[in-house]
Amino acid sequence: MTVYPGLRSRGLRLHVPPTLRLRLTLLNGLLLVGAGTVLVLLDWLLISQSVQPVPALREGTTVTLADGNVRDAAAWQSQVVEQASDDLLFQGFGALGLVVIVGIVLAYVVTGRALRPLRDVTQTAQRLGEETLDQRIRYSGADGEVAELAQTFDAMLDRLAAAFESQKRFVANASHELRTPLAVMRTEIDVTLSDDEADVAEYRRMAKVVRNASERANGLVDALLVLARSEAQSGRRLVRKVPADLALSVQNALSAVKVEAERLKLEVTTELDPAPVVGDPSLLDRLAGNLIENAIRYNHLLGRLWLRTESSGGRARLIVGNTGYEVEPADVPGLFEPFRRGGWERTGSRGSGLGLSIVRAVCDAHGGTVSAVAQEGGGLEVTVTLPAADTTPVVAATASVPRTR
Repeated sequence: MTVYPGLRSRGLRLHVPPTLRLRLTLLNGLLLVGAGTVLVLLDWLLISQSVQPVPALREGTTVTLADGNVRDAAAWQSQVVEQASDDLLFQGFGALGLVVIVGIVLAYVVTGRALRPLRDVTQTAQRLGEETLDQRIRYSGADGEVAELAQTFDAMLDRLAAAFESQKRFVANASHELRTPLAVMRTEIDVTLSDDEADVAEYRRMAKVVRNASERANGLVDALLVLARSEAQSGRRLVRKVPADLALSVQNALSAVKVEAERLKLEVTTELDPAPVVGDPSLLDRLAGNLIENAIRYNHLLGRLWLRTESSGGRARLIVGNTGYEVEPADVPGLFEPFRRGGWERTGSRGSGLGLSIVRAVCDAHGGTVSAVAQEGGGLEVTVTLPAADTTPVVAATASVPRTR
């Protein structure tokens, strides 16, 4: 006995995929059959009630038919009424069957045209890849749910393309940044080990260089983690959300850079009014810290640093300005991109190039904005605007800050 795969003893079963187009067509057909059946039965009932035998015929009345046959009039009337009812049902359901067939065919065609954008969405999604994110539906039909779906899908692809491009650029820059300290460490170790006459002092010098390079790499990794954490929370609810005050964040940041500000003999001016917000205090501290560290790092000897916090019109603001290197106004927007530094590109700077990128990501995560303006004669003024808290600030900024004149 030979058994053929795919065939069952009960017969061959054809599998028709239950597509949305087929389901909608069958649904339309069922509705058409139901509505048509109800109409035919209603017509049959109405006509049956309207066409009745004449009850006033005398018994024994006959009728002569066209073929010459003589029939009892009462019996003939009953037969005619029954035949008319049967013919009505037969012809009605026959016409209904024809209408249903035509209706199903038309429904299949119309449904296919209506669902064409959905097929375009599916085909576009199947063609998508890392190198083909430029594919779009570009639906140009009538407005409606399908048009909204197609437009939403195109908008999602735009965001995906931008995210992939940003990710590739970020990975390339991060690899470049990490390669430098790692190369420095390896070079120092190889050079020192190849010197047979290297003494303790030489090994100490090598150890210091390696330590400094590792600290730079560690700082870069920490900054990358903060940036990733901030960007992950951008556009959605913060994981941690408690009352905070930008003035307190400025205090903490100033305390951490007091020695560096005194070394450069900076003139520090502060106007720290309460600026209550609701958010993640650690991210807000990093925001203020990055702004102040940048303002000091890219300043010059005997320069100026001014800080101001305020709250008005339902918005809390932090303004950080500094003197320093000249920045072209056209270059200001690029300073918020990862690994961009005012005055230097990548190498040659003490910073990681992620400071303002982190500031922007933290602002986005808190529903705020950040802007920068290049100062005449050099320097930058950065303004952070966040939604103000409706409650009284947790603390007021009253602690001392470094002032060197």
